Amino acid sequence: MGDTGAVRPPGTPRAVNQEPHPMPRLALYALVVCVLSVAAAVVSFAKGSMLGIVWVLLAGLSSNMTWYYFRRAKAGRAAAEAAASR
Repeated sequence: MGDTGAVRPPGTPRAVNQEPHPMPRLALYALVVCVLSVAAAVVSFAKGSMLGIVWVLLAGLSSNMTWYYFRRAKAGRAAAEAAASR
């Protein structure tokens, strides 16, 4: 990977750890599942089916997973930065 686009004054050395952090893929997958299950719940309830309750429960579970994986990635980045600054 190349430069992250930060503007440096001429003659300033590059930072050792300048690579961008990887995106938390599991959190993004869980977010997609959450959005799709909310849409499925809306459609299900609009058609008068009580199966929408299952979709609502799945949306709640996947939203909690999204929150957990985003927080986990954030804590991992903070721990890596703290270890690099020592």
